[in-house]
Formats: sequence, C-alpha cells, structure tokens
Amino acid sequence: MLRIDIISCLPDLLSSPLEGSIVKRAQQRAKVQIAVHSLRDYTTDSHRTVDDEPYGGGGGMVLKVEPVDRCIQTLFAERDYDEVIFLSPDGTPWTQTLANRYSLYQNLILLCGHYKGVDERVREHLVTQEISVGDYVLTGGELPALILVDSVVRLLPGVLNNESSALSDSFQDGLLGAPVYTRPAEYKGWKVPEILRSGHEAKIEAWRYKESLKRTKSRRPDSLSSS
Repeated sequence: MLRIDIISCLPDLLSSPLEGSIVKRAQQRAKVQIAVHSLRDYTTDSHRTVDDEPYGGGGGMVLKVEPVDRCIQTLFAERDYDEVIFLSPDGTPWTQTLANRYSLYQNLILLCGHYKGVDERVREHLVTQEISVGDYVLTGGELPALILVDSVVRLLPGVLNNESSALSDSFQDGLLGAPVYTRPAEYKGWKVPEILRSGHEAKIEAWRYKESLKRTKSRRPDSLSSS
C-alpha cells in the first residue's frame, strides 16, 4: 500500500478533495494511506509561527526551516521514504511518466510551499525532488499536491474499476488520446465513425493510433519531439 504524507500550513484546503471520488475509494480499498500534517503543530512559540521575513529584505514571507525539519524528522523516525517532494513552480515538470514511476513507490512526503517559498536549507538538506505542475505561481502547494496525489493514486492496481482505462490515458504512450464517442450513434446528423461500430478490434486499434498521432501532431507537437 502506498503511503503519502502531506505537510501543509493550511491543511483544511486538503480535507474535502481527499475525501472525494477516486482518492476516497482508494483509501477505502486500502490501496493508499494519506495523512495530512499541519506545519503549525511543529512550532514551539505561542503564536505557532511558521513563517518569517527573508534575510536581505524583499517582499513576502518565507516558511521557516525549524518546523519543516521537525515535521520531516518525525516522519523519518516512523518509516523510510522514497522521495521528499517539494511542490514548487521551478521544479521538474510533472508528467505521466513521473506519475507512473511514483505509483510504484511505497512512501512519499509532499511538502506544500506557501508565501514566498521555503527556507533554502529545506531544499538543500531535506528535499529529494522538486515538482512543478506548470509555469505559473499559485498561492500555495496544496493544489499541486492534490494534482500529484490524484494522478498517482488512479494508477494503483485495484483503484479503478476498469484498470485498462488508465493504460489508455493521454500521454501513457507519449500521445494524446484518440477521439471517443458513445450512444447514440447519430445525433443531430453528427455520426460516430463507422469503424468504431464495426466490431473489428484490430482495425479499431489502428484507427485509434492514427487519430492519436494526428491529434498529437496538431495540438501537442512538443510531446512528439520530447518522446
């Protein structure tokens, strides 16, 4: 079973999404165990302070090294971790390939950044991987953490009712998914391609590959050049 520990100074942002849909099902089926840790629980002052002004001046506040270290060291004392991941806009871009890899791990820590970031010593001495979900800045790392959790958890065996569904997702083979249709076969004169109704499995798969390739060339040619 995969264990994911999420460290956040705003844990309430995570509670509802982690109790919904596929992630909830995965926890109920004992495929994943997710624990959220409030960074404020690892402070020592009466105000439970998790941030401070940056040395050298400048705008914004920075997450302090002490509470982050205390939390991570507490978790280290309980188990070994495959990765300590800091969600950061300047991290490695999150991809389906990484989701596949992380789904094979046993224990992960996700550290949600906030404010202006985190004390650099956390990144230098505690974090093993930095992940970005896009070239933009969010208020905190909670939303990126949820994206990572959802994309990994759905790959765990026994989570999806139809496991072959995950194998045909976009980017699993470097291509975007082919067009999909369902009933009725014709609506307002808009027809489902005849090949999909033929029952000829080999021809259908060939059509899907051709359409996937065409769609990827048109919409995400960068995926082809990097694959």
